[in-house]
Amino acid sequence: MSTRIFGRPESLATINFHYCPGCTHGIIHRLVAEAIDEFGVREKTVGIAPVGCAVLAYNYFNLDMQEASHGRAPAVATGIKRVMPDSVVFAYQGDGDLASIGTAEIVHAAGRGEKITVIFVNNAIYGMTGGQMAPTTLIGQETTTTPGGRDPAKSGFPIPISEMLGKLPGAAYISRVSVSSPTHVARAKAAIKKAFQTQIEGRGFSMVEVLSTCPTNWGMTPRQAIEWLEKNMIPAFPLGELRNWEKEQGQEKAQGSQVEVKH
Repeated sequence: MSTRIFGRPESLATINFHYCPGCTHGIIHRLVAEAIDEFGVREKTVGIAPVGCAVLAYNYFNLDMQEASHGRAPAVATGIKRVMPDSVVFAYQGDGDLASIGTAEIVHAAGRGEKITVIFVNNAIYGMTGGQMAPTTLIGQETTTTPGGRDPAKSGFPIPISEMLGKLPGAAYISRVSVSSPTHVARAKAAIKKAFQTQIEGRGFSMVEVLSTCPTNWGMTPRQAIEWLEKNMIPAFPLGELRNWEKEQGQEKAQGSQVEVKH
């Protein structure tokens, strides 16, 4: 008798992805679906699809999905969560969608402590529309609108979204991960689960930023894109937790104990 140990998550539809070869959206989709399955919340989960390369995410997740206008996924997620507080709501957004046209929505959703989860896919470029500079494009990085490389004197600096949101009181869990290696994928899965746990326990706003590749618009092979991400993106956007309510709670308890001992 054989035992099945690996297969397609129930929260993923049986359909092929449209993404370019080497794009890591498919990996991230799977990690989100696995987390939803493992928490057993598929029937009460609602996902918000962005405008961008993942605009067709509503076809790939086997659960209730809603399309949002460009950048407005956090606002849509907020409305759904407030109307159905027992639901599990996540927004899936790219860097152009979240960090450019949607900057106000993501900042205020985190500032209000909305009990939603955001999966933020950062590939440092506009993917769907032809490879233009994004708010997360690195200094010196070539794009169709910065053919000589991003010049901070003309275009400013990359915006560290996770660091910025991690300072807001309403943010309960903020983490930055990568999917550029099996080890990184395993850590990304753990972070995504922690983000959903944060929402399920009603702790506040949670977001996982996932460093991703765009071989097509970077003009690289999939292998070259992975290497470029690890060499350039990870130093510019360091991996790790920027906010974790669980650790902060533990630190507060430890400090309280020290005060009691002094008295």
